[in-house]
Amino acid sequence: MASARRIRAAAARAALRLLEARNARRARRAPASGAGTVRILLQHAYGMGGTIRTVLNLAGYLARERDVEVVSVVRTAREPFFPIPPGVRVSFLDDRTAPRGPVARFLSRFPSVLVPEQEKVHHALTLWTDVCLVRRLRSTRGGVVVSTRPALNLVTALFAPPEVITIGQEHVTYGVHAPEVRRLIRRRYGRFDAFVTLTRADLERYSKALRAAPPRRLLRIPNAVPHLPGGVSGLEEKVAVAIGRLVHAKGFDRLVTAWKDVAAAHPDWVLRIYGAGTREAEARLRARIEDAGLTGRVVLMGRSAEVGAALAGSSVYVVSSRYEGFGMAILEAMSKGVPVVSFDCPHGPGEIITHGHDGLLVPSKSPADLARAVRRVIEDRELRHRLGAGALRTAAGYDLDAVGARWDRLLDDLSAARRAPARSAVPDRAAPRPPLVKSRVLPG
Repeated sequence: MASARRIRAAAARAALRLLEARNARRARRAPASGAGTVRILLQHAYGMGGTIRTVLNLAGYLARERDVEVVSVVRTAREPFFPIPPGVRVSFLDDRTAPRGPVARFLSRFPSVLVPEQEKVHHALTLWTDVCLVRRLRSTRGGVVVSTRPALNLVTALFAPPEVITIGQEHVTYGVHAPEVRRLIRRRYGRFDAFVTLTRADLERYSKALRAAPPRRLLRIPNAVPHLPGGVSGLEEKVAVAIGRLVHAKGFDRLVTAWKDVAAAHPDWVLRIYGAGTREAEARLRARIEDAGLTGRVVLMGRSAEVGAALAGSSVYVVSSRYEGFGMAILEAMSKGVPVVSFDCPHGPGEIITHGHDGLLVPSKSPADLARAVRRVIEDRELRHRLGAGALRTAAGYDLDAVGARWDRLLDDLSAARRAPARSAVPDRAAPRPPLVKSRVLPG
């Protein structure tokens, strides 16, 4: 076993040295990179989720002035859940809705070797997706590649050609990643031209984690709130809404417990939970609702593309999460003038919500405290409307044009930095990246 590991490690080191040599040759020949072409790597562009929605939102903005392509690693649905913005192309590396050749079928039987098992999407990736992703990255000539989750960040940092401007992006908080993922992050993220977090708290965490080998730029750019159909809420409907995948992190088990107290005081109010999960997760949550005697008062609405209308028809938005990367749905609710009641969990809610101005933050993890805060908004009409007005003002600060302009500045700055060496004594050399192999240490 030990000898097999040594052989694999030696083979990996040899492969990485070969890649480094190839990169050096490409760097000597490569022209200075520009930012007119942007490719954004997504796990599943046709799926449902906050990352997908916000990435497509950004892609639509960038496509106003740039050539933008969303590269989806897998495709498991024939039609997109969210509309694709005008001017944005979508391509797929592993289209699982269409017949595949014998090589693809064979390699798809084996798990990914480039993505650590502890990364949450590892189960959805295969040796074939590894081949497709590396082949696509190595065939890229210039422009910008933006990767959007650790699995894609780790592969992009390792295999992106030297002439390509690379930007890593994170949509969940650093602390939730497994130790092995964090180890690889510390080793590889320093190869990015820029790394972008959504929250100030994560910016601080990544600054510390990457102190030994930082990327060229490390900065925070929050998500922009997308335009949603439907008007501003009148805040008179006896409806509360929660949105999210039916997973442990979203804390819907705690929300059902909290709503039992709310329903006892206000039996005419209903809680609608929008989101999908596994059959087992949905069955567990439905059983919890029935056991709490809340059938008909807590309704699982499933996934919906009409989030705007759902929020416009509500009077309170409730966040029961155990942690949030940013909390895009919070901003979406605020854009409809809906006050938000949220646990002050790490890290997004506290950076978006100003307690008493546009919502209420609950510092404890107690469902009873969450219930009391929801009841306060229900029972105080003047407070509800004042918080709703504050929510509209807060959402305006995350307007797509304002956030998109920050991305424009970043892309232009990185492009200018890449052109700077072209004015030096070596005009045809792309800016070098840190070496893949340092001494005898395998970079992960």
